[in-house]
Amino acid sequence: MTTNARAPRGRWIEGWDPENEDLWESTGKHVARRNLIFSIISEHIGFSIWSIWSVLVLFMGPDIGLPFSASEKFLLVITPNLVGAVLRLPYAAAVTRFGGRNWTIVSSVALLVPAGLAFHFVQQPGTPLWVFLLIGAAAGVGGGNFASSMTNITIFFPQRLQGWALGLNAGGGNIGVATIQVVGLLVIAFAGNAHPSYVAAIYLPLIAVSAVCAALFMDNVDAIKAKPGALLEACGSRHTWWISSLYVGTFGSFIGYSFAFGLVLQTEFGFTPLQAASWTFLGPLMGSLSRPLGGWLADRIGGARVTAWNFVLMAVGVAVLLVASAQGSFALYVTAFIALFLLTGLGNGSTYKMIPAVYAAEAEDEVTSGGEAVAAFAKARRLSGAVIGIAGAIGALGGVGINLAFRASYGGATASGDAALAVFLAYYVVCVLVTWAVYLRGSLKPGQSPVRTPEKRTAEAGRA
Repeated sequence: MTTNARAPRGRWIEGWDPENEDLWESTGKHVARRNLIFSIISEHIGFSIWSIWSVLVLFMGPDIGLPFSASEKFLLVITPNLVGAVLRLPYAAAVTRFGGRNWTIVSSVALLVPAGLAFHFVQQPGTPLWVFLLIGAAAGVGGGNFASSMTNITIFFPQRLQGWALGLNAGGGNIGVATIQVVGLLVIAFAGNAHPSYVAAIYLPLIAVSAVCAALFMDNVDAIKAKPGALLEACGSRHTWWISSLYVGTFGSFIGYSFAFGLVLQTEFGFTPLQAASWTFLGPLMGSLSRPLGGWLADRIGGARVTAWNFVLMAVGVAVLLVASAQGSFALYVTAFIALFLLTGLGNGSTYKMIPAVYAAEAEDEVTSGGEAVAAFAKARRLSGAVIGIAGAIGALGGVGINLAFRASYGGATASGDAALAVFLAYYVVCVLVTWAVYLRGSLKPGQSPVRTPEKRTAEAGRA
């Protein structure tokens, strides 16, 4: 394995095997960490651009000639969420086709388009909604960056460190949502609420820097190349769909709440843009910082266990939100919402850790049954990468559902978010039951489960 400090520019590192302890300790870990750092930077900026409209809608009003209603603003934040979700599968596949370094350069440069368009058109009073919807759709490319980054980073680290590495990569990216909301707050605080273009202007040079850093410091590795049909093969695994449904509850909630939080505060409590922006960054910040902790806990006590208890607490959090809404208590409402964000981050980390663990355990079973070890674990890595892309795409669609539910709930006769919250509560309860039945109780039959006995096979996969 040629794991020099820097691979030749545009070339592939051949024979990459992070499970080889000698090579990992000598050079592999340095290559992996370097790629992780610059992957985080690129993904961080991608998340910021993906969620830029959650900030820009707070500025929109009659004062700047963009008098959109709350329902229209929710539509503006739904659009990039939807496009980003749809792009995640092709973005994950692109890494396996073109290489992690190469695709990171392309996907970073692509962010200049939505950022530049937003910079221009938010300065044009009277611009119709459909123009902003198209620009919002273009911002969806930032959401695709997550899938390509996670697929790429998975292959750089040995299985025992993937929970930590994926959690750090995703958490560092997720915090881009909080970062752009802080930028929005600072713009409003120092320049007033009539200059949304400043938010986009700040990111234009940062995007260029991230693309250059990817070109200079990241690598392509041959192990990331997938055989044709990897996604189709993953679609045939029941774990793809179980884990994706859980990720709808964790990441779907994180990104959906991140996009909606400011609008919810404006609609629920009549906040001004400055008042809303003063709180909106706290939730995504807590969710981003807690994601690596979720992966770390999953490495130690099991992804399924952490995920199950996390959903229990998320259901409790939504119940508290309903109480706060009934009482009209802002303090309780915002506290419960921020706690819910923190839990979404923990769940994101633990659920993603379940992916490589489940397929690594299946590979172990195959080897125990007489299968060839290299082929079995190569299949496990291939499926893990594909499922990360699929789960990321489906999970992001959960964010669309969150915002559609809020839009319908606030557009009803009561103009309240309670109906949406009740739906979220019910889904979290379903997720608790699914995690327990499939990954803790061991309901799958021998030969269909990734673990060792009817009672413990899947639970061990969650702890692997």
